[in-house]
Amino acid sequence: MFLIDQLRGLGRQITSTYRSVKRLQESLAFVQEALGRIESRQCASGPAADLKSQEFKVYSQWGEDGIIQFLLRQVPVKRRIFVEFGVQDFTESNTRFLLKHDNWSGLIIDGSQADIDYVKRDSIYWRYNLKAVCAFINRENIDLLLRDHGLVGEIGLLSVDIDGNDYWVWEQITVVNPAIVIVEYNARFGAERAVTIPYAADFQRTKAHHSNIYYGASLAALVALGRRKGYAFVGTNSAGNNAFFVRADLRPESLPELSAAEGFTDSQFREARDARGRLTFASAKEEAAILATCPLVEVPL
Repeated sequence: MFLIDQLRGLGRQITSTYRSVKRLQESLAFVQEALGRIESRQCASGPAADLKSQEFKVYSQWGEDGIIQFLLRQVPVKRRIFVEFGVQDFTESNTRFLLKHDNWSGLIIDGSQADIDYVKRDSIYWRYNLKAVCAFINRENIDLLLRDHGLVGEIGLLSVDIDGNDYWVWEQITVVNPAIVIVEYNARFGAERAVTIPYAADFQRTKAHHSNIYYGASLAALVALGRRKGYAFVGTNSAGNNAFFVRADLRPESLPELSAAEGFTDSQFREARDARGRLTFASAKEEAAILATCPLVEVPL
């Protein structure tokens, strides 16, 4: 009996600790959102040639929350709906602040069932109009996935970050017509080369090359693709990994269209790893030497 009583007491302590941690997490989230609302109100609402001046972070990895809020003050959006893939557990994403601050609805997709299950256990899933789907995205299934989950026609924002076939997947999307598109680019390919990894439906960054830097497409490749799809490139974030596009028919004069060279930002973070998965802190020259050994596809400008 003594042991049973001890175990029951321990169970009550664990439950109490869990509840305390949960309340703390909710309090921190509230503070994050409050600061985000303050930042959003303080950001300039007029013309801004450089998106970087509009950055602030609430749930985004870098300053994308601020850039998105700024763009939404410039670009008319008919349907307040987003699509984002490559979200992991959605605690860090480009669209979570849109969902919670602006009451948008949206679809998120990730290849990890564990991450999608986490999202569905989060209170955000019943408090807001969010749909989370587990799927490994490729160009063969992306339009089908969107259509099967009720997304066709006009939407407000599309965010593509799958660390691999980003170019090929965006190229293939036809069933939705976003006002704003955010696509991850790989700055290690430079400002001028229009290149992407060769398409492979099962591409996984960590398996393609141990260095972890062989993935995605160059900024010039995405700018050229955007132009063919009817989008104007309007800038990048200060971290040097996300490119922002506005549909040409919706772009106001306050948002100048840029060339890849004009809007390019070099990456400001380190990702290179050795064969054992350890960070190598490789220089730009060393990273370039690694990528020179990997196959790339030149895309039309």
